[in-house]
Amino acid sequence: MANSPQAKKRARQAVKRRTRNVAKRSEFRTILKSATYAIDAGDKESAASALKSAIPVIDAMVSKGLIHKNKAARHKSRLTSKVKALG
Repeated sequence: MANSPQAKKRARQAVKRRTRNVAKRSEFRTILKSATYAIDAGDKESAASALKSAIPVIDAMVSKGLIHKNKAARHKSRLTSKVKALG
């Protein structure tokens, strides 16, 4: 248990950050799933629009430090190649 005022404040900050990170990570997974479902449906236009909306979210996760830049690049690359394969 935190005893000093500094430790208590850090504990409060950790709770806030964890809540925010969990929400952002959930948003990231949801956007990936929606793009994957659009690709699996076979409609190139909806898949392309889902990819277009997913890329900024993926990049935001990197800038927030929630995922590594190589993981983001891998997701973007795989989604893009799947969308191109539909055409």
